[in-house]
Amino acid sequence: MKREASALAPKSALPMPDRDHIQGPIDAPIALVEYGDYECPYCGEAYPIVKAIQERLGDRLCFAFRNFPLVNSHPHAEHVAEAAEAAGTQGRFWEMHDLLYRAYCSCAGGFSQRSAPGRQRNAFIFHQWCAL
Repeated sequence: MKREASALAPKSALPMPDRDHIQGPIDAPIALVEYGDYECPYCGEAYPIVKAIQERLGDRLCFAFRNFPLVNSHPHAEHVAEAAEAAGTQGRFWEMHDLLYRAYCSCAGGFSQRSAPGRQRNAFIFHQWCAL
């Protein structure tokens, strides 16, 4: 039986600087690793809580984010995660990360809500990104 490459990749509960998007010192006494999906309502609810924890703990926390789009439940999640990763190649992952979660929260609970049609939502995110 052939195993997928991702199944063979090393896994870690601790932040990995060569793999993860990290905020805070890698040797901080507290580590928090989030597996996130930008379209997940629970991740969207956790976003301001994580920000508050980061602010409160400061340099005592190493926060790592790993994209984990749940494509079977969230139709836009993979594309949004790819946008964040693309920003990361330009050294701007965290700016895009924050922008995406703020855009998600401003869409009344999700990117796919009728109140924020796809083209308008994408245009909003694009214009916000260009303004950074």
